[in-house]
Amino acid sequence: MTELRLASPEQVAMVYERDLRSAFPPAELKPLANIQDMCREGCYQPWCLFDGEEIVGECFLWLGHPGWDLLDYLCVTESHRNGGEGARMLELLRRTKPESVILIESEAPCHAPDPGLAERRLGFYARCGCRTAGYDTDVFGAHYKILYLWPSSLPDERLMEENRFIYQNRFSQEKYNRYVRIPRDPAASPMAQVPWNED
Repeated sequence: MTELRLASPEQVAMVYERDLRSAFPPAELKPLANIQDMCREGCYQPWCLFDGEEIVGECFLWLGHPGWDLLDYLCVTESHRNGGEGARMLELLRRTKPESVILIESEAPCHAPDPGLAERRLGFYARCGCRTAGYDTDVFGAHYKILYLWPSSLPDERLMEENRFIYQNRFSQEKYNRYVRIPRDPAASPMAQVPWNED
């Protein structure tokens, strides 16, 4: 039987190398050192799906104000894909954090390297009960559709306010202004993609 548990620092390093590095492009992948720092600072929760002692998937949360989290990474290990583990993680996350609105960034198909894959991801989140917000974002040059896991509809202004806080709480105002657009101007071209950095 699978269960959702917080991973140890050693387990986080292992799944980062085994799963996240191959599943996410550089512009979407934080350096491992940043993830480890955020865990130590208490603003990040590395939830993993365990089947016994084997980790079969990850759903890392970046914490905002109490009651607001951002799903930073959702990944199922390659050998367990297409078996329902992704949906299982979201359901367990909902049960584990019933009082939290979970914001989700999913690549916008119009600017994704693989538009078909981006469409399938959006379909997956919709099937899992996620709601689509009425705005997109641009973060380090990656264009995202914003979804959220919550039982009822929430106003876009409220979602944007909490979405902004998560990034503004991590970056200087200069860096935020340079690399983050919340909301993204629908008429704008995407920013140039650059790897995540906190320098």
